Amino acid sequence: MLVDSHCHLNFEQLSSELDEVVARARAVGVGHMLTIGTKLREFDSVRTIAERYDDIHCTVGVHPHEAESEGDEVTAAKLVELSKHPKVVGIGETGLDYFYEHAPRDLQEKSFRLHIEAARETGLPIIVHTRNADADTVKILHEEYEKGPFTGVIHCFSSGWEVAEKSMEIGIYISISGIVTFKASDELREHVRNIPVEKLLVETDSPYLAPVPKRGKTNEPSFVAHTAAKVAELKELDPDRLAAITTDNFFNLFNKIERKF
Repeated sequence: MLVDSHCHLNFEQLSSELDEVVARARAVGVGHMLTIGTKLREFDSVRTIAERYDDIHCTVGVHPHEAESEGDEVTAAKLVELSKHPKVVGIGETGLDYFYEHAPRDLQEKSFRLHIEAARETGLPIIVHTRNADADTVKILHEEYEKGPFTGVIHCFSSGWEVAEKSMEIGIYISISGIVTFKASDELREHVRNIPVEKLLVETDSPYLAPVPKRGKTNEPSFVAHTAAKVAELKELDPDRLAAITTDNFFNLFNKIERKF
């Protein structure tokens, strides 16, 4: 069994045929899916999907793109309260995006730190988005860890080696998306070879970033099998062994979920 550790099932590209999307994932051996919160004002739609399916859980958080538009709504206390729902198993996604900069950097940092505070208080893992922000991401993670431990994952990892190394130093996992299959991703593939398999998760980030051989299509959780196959190749592991290890890693991290396989 595989787990898609990061997808956006409430996004229209997937929600419009959700039963079919979930059925296709199950058919290729995806035993669990984690659908991710990006806006508090849309959290109800995320939670409703998790409530609808036994093999789907969710997270609550505000994407760095929304750090300005939803900044006044984000407090650690609100995230903690929303996370009490039995289907909510993580905080985020949050972090820093200096590529698009849809929100000012100071507001992204403020939101990021509030999410970490909520993760620390609840004991739930934080889901970290980082793009073109390696140094500040590492700095904030380590500054916050010094205040008290927390767990988490760097999702859709495509950063420099320092982000992986410094994140793993404080126990954070690294999640690999379909980017690892792209022709231009030689550096990422080298990083994956060097990351201990005990720290790896796999994800789709669907509906975005469909892996080879599905490039150009709407990504969906069933496609995580292609990403996992590439990671298994890079780690020189049998695909079933890679699936077993990354699934164990997922449930070790998201330990609020009652594991059924």
